[in-house]
Amino acid sequence: MMRTRALKVALLGCGVVGSEVARIMTTHAADLAARIGAPVELAGVAVRRPDKVREGIDPALVTTDATALVKRGDIDVVVEVIGGIEPARTLITTAFAHGASVVSANKALIAQDGAALHAAADEHGRDLYYEAAVAGAIPLIRPLRESLAGDKVNRVLGIVNGTTNFILDAMDSTGAGYQEALDEATALGYAEADPTADVEGFDAAAKAAILAGIAFHTRVRLDDVYREGMTEVTAADFASAKEMGCTIKLLAICERAADGGSVTARVHPAMIPLSHPLANVREAYNAVFVESEAAGQLMFYGPGAGGSPTASAVLGDLVAVCRNRIGGATGPGESAYAALPVSPMGDVVTRYHISLDVADKPGVLAQVATVFAEHGVSIDTVRQSGKDGEASLVVVTHRASDAALGGTVEALRKLDTVRGVASIMRVEGE
Repeated sequence: MMRTRALKVALLGCGVVGSEVARIMTTHAADLAARIGAPVELAGVAVRRPDKVREGIDPALVTTDATALVKRGDIDVVVEVIGGIEPARTLITTAFAHGASVVSANKALIAQDGAALHAAADEHGRDLYYEAAVAGAIPLIRPLRESLAGDKVNRVLGIVNGTTNFILDAMDSTGAGYQEALDEATALGYAEADPTADVEGFDAAAKAAILAGIAFHTRVRLDDVYREGMTEVTAADFASAKEMGCTIKLLAICERAADGGSVTARVHPAMIPLSHPLANVREAYNAVFVESEAAGQLMFYGPGAGGSPTASAVLGDLVAVCRNRIGGATGPGESAYAALPVSPMGDVVTRYHISLDVADKPGVLAQVATVFAEHGVSIDTVRQSGKDGEASLVVVTHRASDAALGGTVEALRKLDTVRGVASIMRVEGE
């Protein structure tokens, strides 16, 4: 039996995502009402530029006073798609205080202040949902938070930024350099005019913080995530990767320590074997690989950004929150009972690919091998090539800590026979 009173929705932001949310709410109104058990009504749209023509939206609903909109008292759900920290944070907490639940796509805010926002939601008996904050249309947060709630997740490994994946895929498939691939991504609309948040890993780091917190039932803030961008990746790195049967991806990696006593979260470029499912994720697509004790290995794949995919995730949350509202209940909130410490990057253990420029003369390899041995880093393979007195030495290690590898590289730079460290890259996904 359908309720006659419509649930009122306030929309904060009406850009690429917000306008698509409004469009779907209007064109699919009957279906949404049937799925929820009550009609949903767009009761107000807060924007910065009220004079802009917004097709399909009643101008009478448009306001520049977002605070007044969320304070109305008759709003059931606030959908926040404006992004950034402020005023989004204040508007969300104000919405809770005035009786509304919140659906957000704001990865930066959730990564930085998720715990406080969850606490505010709990205080007022309201929901905070944010599926759209990570990996666009891909259902990921709800499976981690609900479907795998009875399992123990040990690792989350993924490509969570479409811009960087497009650039790296172009470099891999065409042999282009970084700048050339970035220019192509910009021309096609995959990269912003200022791509810093993407290519320097800030976007992926926020998503990693959210995923780690949910997967490990531990509060992981953005500042806890090690971040390394991909602007230094070169065509030569891809050539080396191919020689190893690998490709290069910018990965978000969240891991539980082998002893279960701590977790790590990091974002950086890494070589992964071509046999790994993530190696075949092309163009601007996202994919996340989850490893858990009972379910085993799971992979989630799909478009990770864009108006329609992100709006799909927002509307999925909206349906869930509205159902909770009708039933007088709330969905899962923050689960941080495990309270595991977040280990620093120096404790992370992985394989490394190190490319050195060295003098082409007898004894160089022995000197380099001695340095690795003195720092407790075991060598897996070595490849040397060169002529005219100069050579390239590529060393692939067995698993070693980041701290041990750092000490090794410092010592290598002090050798007279080492002209320079051309590149260092982690090897993941074995």
